[in-house]
Amino acid sequence: MKIGVPKEILDLEYRVSLTPNSISSLIEEGHQVFVETQAGPGSGFSDELYIQAGAKILGTAEEVFTQSELIVKVKQPLEQDLKYLTKNHILFTYLHLAADKKLAEQLCAIGLTAYAYETIELENKLLPALLPMSEIAGRMSIQIGAHLLEKAQGGSGILLSGAPGLPKGKVVILGGGIAGTQAARQAIGMGAEVVIFEKNPVRLRELDELFASKASILASETHLIAEQVQQADLVIGAVLIPGRRPPILVTEKNVLKMKPGSVVLDIAVDQGGCIETIEPTKHSKPTFVKHGVVHYGVTNMPGAVPRTATQALNIATIKYVHELAKTGAKDQNLHGGLNIKAGEIIHAEVKKACS
Repeated sequence: MKIGVPKEILDLEYRVSLTPNSISSLIEEGHQVFVETQAGPGSGFSDELYIQAGAKILGTAEEVFTQSELIVKVKQPLEQDLKYLTKNHILFTYLHLAADKKLAEQLCAIGLTAYAYETIELENKLLPALLPMSEIAGRMSIQIGAHLLEKAQGGSGILLSGAPGLPKGKVVILGGGIAGTQAARQAIGMGAEVVIFEKNPVRLRELDELFASKASILASETHLIAEQVQQADLVIGAVLIPGRRPPILVTEKNVLKMKPGSVVLDIAVDQGGCIETIEPTKHSKPTFVKHGVVHYGVTNMPGAVPRTATQALNIATIKYVHELAKTGAKDQNLHGGLNIKAGEIIHAEVKKACS
């Protein structure tokens, strides 16, 4: 199969969908790989490294799309990408269509087949292609939040660890999955007071055993969330439901009662987020202030650490790229990864969200 790797064009997105090592493995299987020039330097991979791996470097995105059957990206296609996509393409990338009905309609109108990393789900409910980015985003959320709490960044001037004779900063984490757990580890490591909300009874017990006396583990009840958010210095949204928008757990009324200069950060903002006042932002302008609260809503957080993120993403996705390259879209559901087939939304949850 002819596989295309265009350069990512989302604001300050430095990741690349395939590393030279991944491409080498595809070449060994007899596939052809076309890489847009300068697609990889942001992640530490030069054109020369791709050439050594067996890829052909092309000068423009249009050439890559035109010569390829399978397009492998990191983030969803933007308007500039859409004009090059055709009904003959198979697209494999993060899509998050539940929060982007317009993109879903545009892809359906083109008539192509599209697979989403974030909806690939194994029998044990693990989301293998989303897991590494959730881990990275969870860890990043605390270091970003701590930075935003600095007065020069618009924050309240709170140090999460506190200081001798002074209280610690309070971090409230909504969701005890992969991202939430990693955020909790980082926050505890910084010495903050940590509260984790989780609705799954089994996971509640697991979190209780995992963090013991280091964090407060609470059931996701509306009045408890409102109470804890009001006291928080940093609130992390880490709720994800495959193919669907997460429920709103922090309402605008809750945000209105938060302390001036406190910070909210929603890791799943690209799926809609669980904080009512959150809006998507970009790395070049990552925050906005609403009701006196600093909001961070960057939709591609791991793009800020591309050397780590690109390699972690490839470890998770290369298996599925090989599967698609071998059989194409023929009878492939790819463990729930199929979102659109020949212009029709196939994934049940995505279809419900976009209807």
